Amino acid sequence: MKNLFRLGFRFAAFATVLMAAFSTSAFAQDAAAAGPQEKTMLDKWIIAGGWTMIPIMLVEAFIVFLVIYNMVALKKDKFCPEDLKVTLLQLMAECRIRSAIEVAAGSPTYLGRLVAYALPNVDATRPEDLGKDAIEDAIADFTANESRSVFKWINMLALCAQISPMLGLFGTVQGMVGAFGTLSTAGQADPTQLAGDISVALLTTFWGLINAIIATPFFFFQKGIANAHIAECVGTLQEMVNTSINVVNAEAQLARIPEGLA
Repeated sequence: MKNLFRLGFRFAAFATVLMAAFSTSAFAQDAAAAGPQEKTMLDKWIIAGGWTMIPIMLVEAFIVFLVIYNMVALKKDKFCPEDLKVTLLQLMAECRIRSAIEVAAGSPTYLGRLVAYALPNVDATRPEDLGKDAIEDAIADFTANESRSVFKWINMLALCAQISPMLGLFGTVQGMVGAFGTLSTAGQADPTQLAGDISVALLTTFWGLINAIIATPFFFFQKGIANAHIAECVGTLQEMVNTSINVVNAEAQLARIPEGLA
């Protein structure tokens, strides 16, 4: 699965670069041949931004890819599916811990891997809590290690949100440098001569902000989904352990409850 994803990602990146380079050169030639009065929306809003628009558009394509990929990767069935949850809770209610470990080990989900990692720490010599402290430590270790892979591509959205305005600012500076260069050469402020440089300055800033506006809310939204799924998995495991502890100590707990109050 990882190899397939890497191959698909490289192909998508390569195809995006080729499409961006081809479309930019092709439309630039068309715009030059057509004349200033026949500019299309693509000419006015993208090509007029100059070559700086290429990395900005590539970042935008990458943002779209990340949003779609994370939506697929964050499906609940890949974290805490209901059927696995019910099965494990039933096994733990019967104190069949070894069976619960075997069932969890056969599931590639987050919950399955978490249970298979933490439950071997159950200590049958401590019926009062079944070694709950060791289980909690194992949960903490697992979540700390797995969080890197879970949030890897989600954090890429934050990176895109940060780098996009910087690319836009770079284009802005480039356009302003060109505008002042034109002024120094022409010696007067001719709007027709400054129009191209001003377009570069404004359009790159515009699209850089658009990328950041798209990536930022999706970053927080998908980060919240991932945290919610992880919390549900951890809560399910804790519920499983507490269920087994209550079953093991059921008679002792009942013995402490008085039959009646005078």
